[in-house]
Amino acid sequence: MKVVPLGDKLVVRRLDPTAVTAAGIVLPDEAQDAPCQGRVLSVGDGALLPDGSRAAPEVHEGDRVVFGQFAGDEVSIDHEKLLILRAADVLAVVR
Repeated sequence: MKVVPLGDKLVVRRLDPTAVTAAGIVLPDEAQDAPCQGRVLSVGDGALLPDGSRAAPEVHEGDRVVFGQFAGDEVSIDHEKLLILRAADVLAVVR
């Protein structure tokens, strides 16, 4: 099933957090923070401007993005947890 976001929304799949630190220490699940990076699965048409036109989205399908820990709303589609974010919740695109 394809999820099509509306307006300036994005559908993102969270990326798994790193389980090993740079020093080689293995972190248990409880010690890992929620991942704040994800892969964009689909993008809405863009924000609606006052003149009725739409602003072109700054991110594209397939982009790897960084967002705040509590940003967006988590939904479950076909037994997969996805995140629906506003475009403004995206802090950066990782290239």
